Amino acid sequence: MLESENKALLKRYFEEVWEKQNPEAVKLFLDPNYKRYISPTSKPLTLDDQIQRLVGFRSAFPDIQIRVDEVIAEGSFISFRSTMRGTHQGEFLGITPTGRKLTVILLDMVRIENGKFVEQWGGPDLFDLIRQLGAKIYKPAE
Repeated sequence: MLESENKALLKRYFEEVWEKQNPEAVKLFLDPNYKRYISPTSKPLTLDDQIQRLVGFRSAFPDIQIRVDEVIAEGSFISFRSTMRGTHQGEFLGITPTGRKLTVILLDMVRIENGKFVEQWGGPDLFDLIRQLGAKIYKPAE
């Protein structure tokens, strides 16, 4: 698949899944054997796990918006940097709703085969996200 086709696929993914708030649309873009690696020490998420993960984000941050800021495509890989904004209105990672607004950077790399995401690495900066929700982890330089 050409890099331009992979970029168009990514654009459609964000439109269908995030802008139209339809996590089930993931099935149009992810291979049935999809694997999502969010940690080197945990087992990869499956297609169904990824749908539940997206539902969890939408539940915790119902006004969530993700803007793709930069995309790099080469061969069967596509990497992107995006910005997530939302208001913490539902439980997230055991943290009760705080009402806080947050802005978090996401970094992802996806391998695409036959027009479907087959493997994905990365995601949001959870360290910064939970800090913005009030966890006392560190104080960033000002």
